[in-house]
Amino acid sequence: MNQYADVILPVPLDGYFTYAVPQEAQGRVATGIRVIVPFGRSKNYVGVIARLHDDKPQGYEVKPISVVIDTLPILLTGQLDFWQWISSYYMSPIGEVYKAALPAGLKAEEGYKPRTETFIRLTANYQNEPTLHAALNMLARAAKQRDAFIAYLSLSHWDSIEGNVCREPVVEITREELMNASESTLPTINQLVKRGMLETYEVEVGRLNQGGTPHPEHIKPLSHAQQDAYNQILLSFMKKQVTLLHGVTSSGKTEIYIHLIQRELDQHRQVLFLMPEIALTVQMMQRLQRVFGNRLGIYHSKYSDAERVEIWQKQLSQNPYDVILGARSAVFLPFQRLGLVIVDEEHETSYKQQDPMPRYHARSAAIMLGAKTLLGTATPSMESYFNSQTGKYGYVSLTERYQGIQLPEIQVVDTRDLQRRKMMRGPFSPVLLSSVRQALERGEQVILFQNRRGWAPMIECKQCGWVPRCQHCDVSLTLHRNMNQLSCHYCGFTYQVPTECPACGGKDLQGRGYGTEKIEDQIRDIFPEARVARMDLDTTRTRNAYERLITDFSAGRTNLLIGTQMISKGLDFDKVSVVGILDADRMLNQPDFRAFEHAFMMMAQVSGRAGRKGRQGLVILQTKNPELPVIQQVVRNDFEQFSRELLEERQLFHYPPYYRLIYVYLKHSKDDVVNTAGIELGSRLRQWFGDRVLGPDKPAVARVKTLSIRKLVIKLENGIDMPRVRQYLLLAQQQMLQDKRYGSLQIYYDVDPL
Repeated sequence: MNQYADVILPVPLDGYFTYAVPQEAQGRVATGIRVIVPFGRSKNYVGVIARLHDDKPQGYEVKPISVVIDTLPILLTGQLDFWQWISSYYMSPIGEVYKAALPAGLKAEEGYKPRTETFIRLTANYQNEPTLHAALNMLARAAKQRDAFIAYLSLSHWDSIEGNVCREPVVEITREELMNASESTLPTINQLVKRGMLETYEVEVGRLNQGGTPHPEHIKPLSHAQQDAYNQILLSFMKKQVTLLHGVTSSGKTEIYIHLIQRELDQHRQVLFLMPEIALTVQMMQRLQRVFGNRLGIYHSKYSDAERVEIWQKQLSQNPYDVILGARSAVFLPFQRLGLVIVDEEHETSYKQQDPMPRYHARSAAIMLGAKTLLGTATPSMESYFNSQTGKYGYVSLTERYQGIQLPEIQVVDTRDLQRRKMMRGPFSPVLLSSVRQALERGEQVILFQNRRGWAPMIECKQCGWVPRCQHCDVSLTLHRNMNQLSCHYCGFTYQVPTECPACGGKDLQGRGYGTEKIEDQIRDIFPEARVARMDLDTTRTRNAYERLITDFSAGRTNLLIGTQMISKGLDFDKVSVVGILDADRMLNQPDFRAFEHAFMMMAQVSGRAGRKGRQGLVILQTKNPELPVIQQVVRNDFEQFSRELLEERQLFHYPPYYRLIYVYLKHSKDDVVNTAGIELGSRLRQWFGDRVLGPDKPAVARVKTLSIRKLVIKLENGIDMPRVRQYLLLAQQQMLQDKRYGSLQIYYDVDPL
């Protein structure tokens, strides 16, 4: 009997592709096994078998499978169903789900090779105090090499040498990390190697966690409030599949998580622990590793592909990790006996994949894995909070901070009034500077929050008002002065900083506004004694950079941290006494119905970094609109009133959680084509959905990567027949793309957008 296989291929096309199973391969193939198959005239792809059957397709010649790669499936039962759910719900071809789910090494014909990373170290000749001083003297006339060498000594702690011994343990540094930290080029580093001062060596990255023996005895006893919350969670799980743990910042949610994890392990079940940001996994990994040792695996995009392949294969083995700590892509890992999923900081927007497809939300996807799911946060998303208040989810609150530590005092500063009276020093109010100075004098730490990276959001000609814009996108360019370049934060393209205005020839080009880079520069001038670090996308491009910044701040080697939203996300630092929110208005003034929700969360979360052991923290919240109710709700930590007012507004204007949103995007290189297509698609959709369809409109940024954009919004009441909705939307897309006028038009859907 002839056998056929429906195969998932990594191509952006809907559906499976059917191939004949060669006679000699029958009996060796199964669902979840990888095969190499021909596609088109000359391509070969690694695909995954989704279904085996004996129904010969009609109307075309069926090509045979070329190679069967695996002897055993690389997907467990249920994973293909999970892929299919994501494909269907988020309206993304299953081939795109396959591309997102599997590590690259499992999608390539040649498999994977362990990757190495180049590290750099001090040569033996310079590992003592006199020779180090001699080296610095030799570099006196090579400023860039000297700066890079000094940066290396600081990062590695060789600068703590006394005689032949370092006071602090020497740290391994990657070449990329050194280049990043010292803003050096590869030729500069190579010159130091050529001089014999530094040497490079290769280390295989992607080694699995060698966390050592588990130590359950390190689990701390729970406080009365924590124990009560723990018991309530277990009771809730008896009735509900999903429970929301609403615990104020520093209430000790992590300790409750650890007790719940140990309970699952005692019952021989696995746990998936999701976190929104890679930066957070550094601290959490240390806490979990101390207890669970080598039973813990780490999985996220900053790890090498080799390591991700190894973890995937380990999860399929007879000795898988019992606990996986990871960012959103960890939902795709194979789990043989998953009992619990913890989604920490469940409100975080980072859980939503934006580009490329599938535009899934890891929180929603995690709930579909079939295990009990705990959503933990101090500031619940409106959707999760609504579900917990209407009985869909269980709800447990934890209102007491661990060890009775007080919530921080929040002082609101009216910057509009201070600017009018000329009392602001750049972006800093007098009370902020005074509080920072006092904290540093007491040996405490400070966090300054500015949710914008770079030096300045734009530069402007003071004579004619000209502002440089990206030639590919409809946005102004951000000045990165340390790299001496203008950068587009949408397409990544960089430009030289102009020396004169091309419009009027004026020489006075000045930066407008403040990014983290400029804040750092000014803080160093005001507080030269401070040990300053900056955490944003520019300083954390490598996994080592994340770890170094967090470790140095935790250990007190730096005492003033400037950062974007990364620093608001659940990081735990014991000595932070002052937090400055430099510009609350930037968050509040976004043209988005979620602006206040996101602003409240971010301000409450970053405020929660202040005041840990021993004293109440202080938050200085700078705004031009101190009278706004949301500002006062942050000050009072009044989530109940904030959510009540916001939910009333959402219901009135037909927004989530009362309505489902689907954004429809159209992109084309010609603006007139995308405009016509948007009007036509809107008309088609209104035939089915009526006034639930809004637009088309130009989004705030209407051109990205040379493509013009239009956007339609579909608002769907809860309870509507979603499979039918998806059927209509895909039909509309198909009809549009069959029109010759729209040959290169892109249409895609963003379901449950953020």
